Amino acid sequence: MSDGTFDDAFVGDLDRLLRWRRDVRRFRREPLEPHVLPEILEAAELAPSVGNSQPWRWVEVRSGAGRQAVRDSFTRCNTDALRGYAGERARLYSSLKLAGLDDAPVQLAAFCEPDPGQGHGLGRQTAPETLEYSVVTAVSTLWLAARARGVGVGWVSILEPAEVTAALDVPSTWKLVAYLCIGYPARETDTPELERAGWQFRTSAEERLFVR
Repeated sequence: MSDGTFDDAFVGDLDRLLRWRRDVRRFRREPLEPHVLPEILEAAELAPSVGNSQPWRWVEVRSGAGRQAVRDSFTRCNTDALRGYAGERARLYSSLKLAGLDDAPVQLAAFCEPDPGQGHGLGRQTAPETLEYSVVTAVSTLWLAARARGVGVGWVSILEPAEVTAALDVPSTWKLVAYLCIGYPARETDTPELERAGWQFRTSAEERLFVR
């Protein structure tokens, strides 16, 4: 609403959007419509940041060499991770598709600039990690904006940050926060894939609320 208030219908739609914001692991290969990525990046820029520093730096990875370097890093890390599981957990892990690197039409790296020109240091003298937290808020905002447009996002965390940073030829001082696969989901569902696979089910909020 123009006055900053929202009706019950909007609140209901927002709650539904939050439920449908899933970590997508399987994508269709068709490209996004040309206007979609600019729109969701513009929405991500509305995210809050410490001192209004906007420390996020987006890198769209289009080159075959860059994508292959990320794919190789994922393969190494995924192989190492599998060694940490045994029995049924190992079987389940092997059945999960942990990246959309082969199919997602868009790959986007989100970095944190540790000394942004904006913000004048406000709010981060005692907690410099708030810069990285700000990048995470931008990623979350992007994710919701994408989902609202029928676009899925998958966060690939099984990577070597230093290797990816070097492969993408960005300043060595930038810190990789997220590597995102973006595209149209191969399957629409509001149930997390890890729940469907039996890896981990959600628990109630009461278990994580403490009062002092």
